[in-house]
Amino acid sequence: MKVEVYSPTIRRKEMDAVLTAMVEDKIGPGEQSRLLIQVAKEYLGFEYCLALRSPVFALFLALKSLNLEDGAGVVVSALSPRYYAQVLEDLRLRPVYCDVSASFPCIDQETLEQACKRGDPSPKCILVHHTLGFVPDMASIVQMGLPVIEDRSQSYGTEGKPSALGFFTLLGLEERDMLTSGGGALLYGVNPRNASVLRTRGDLPPEYGLPDMNAAMAVVQFREGAKNLEKRKGIAQIYTQSALRTRHKRFISRDEEGYNNYAFPLILETGMKEVKAYAKRKDIVVASAFEGTLMGSGMVEPTVCPESYSLSLRTVLFPLYPRLGVADTAKVAKLIVSLP
Repeated sequence: MKVEVYSPTIRRKEMDAVLTAMVEDKIGPGEQSRLLIQVAKEYLGFEYCLALRSPVFALFLALKSLNLEDGAGVVVSALSPRYYAQVLEDLRLRPVYCDVSASFPCIDQETLEQACKRGDPSPKCILVHHTLGFVPDMASIVQMGLPVIEDRSQSYGTEGKPSALGFFTLLGLEERDMLTSGGGALLYGVNPRNASVLRTRGDLPPEYGLPDMNAAMAVVQFREGAKNLEKRKGIAQIYTQSALRTRHKRFISRDEEGYNNYAFPLILETGMKEVKAYAKRKDIVVASAFEGTLMGSGMVEPTVCPESYSLSLRTVLFPLYPRLGVADTAKVAKLIVSLP
């Protein structure tokens, strides 16, 4: 049986929570959605939150709340999710693509300054995606003086609770996010000023709200989060020992101990196709780390963001999730150490 590269952490507790919501005939936005906001506040420390059906709408609402003019520039990493481009287009905003460094998959102050210098269009907002669970130096990014929206969909559990540095924070709950409810997102403001902006958006039609079935699953995900983070850490430690015996490189984290181990990426010194074919022969699925990003989807010119382009061709993800058994973990570790 193949070892898949992705697998959402859904166990009996999540299933029971969803079934209870269905039995009570409360599947639309309601009590469970309100409970989720209450539980999430304990873990995230926000001032105010909206539970929404989609991260796409959450991002739309966050950008809309900034009241940016038509044609305004929004800085985005070339390794951000590709749906960002559609949201910007729908709002008549223009992306200012920002590169990353060769050893870290997120934007930083240096690459931001380079992107802003291009000045076409003039940046009015920075959208920071915490790619593969890594968190950039947010204090230096905020010092740029532009409104900041953080996307922590992949970085929940990294470096503890978020600071009050950004304007709005998005936490996706999709299948491949760190926490999953099968779909949806939380959009929150950490400090009172930004929370008040979201409160004015709080009276949304129910069609925009997170259904109770999804919310019930997300409540369990928050409560089981610490246990799942520990399991991820244990698996990552085994993989790291194998990776150290290869010529392939790892990203340099600002805080290795504080990393949530959303994924186990390696920057290859050999070809991606060769590694994928080799893993397939071992009944293990690996994936290109950035195939679903703006760069990986061909939406950014390689010459604009050369480091992002290089990483998109050479970075591979190995199976890492709490439900991965001991035998499969050992199997993947053996694959890593024997990579061509």
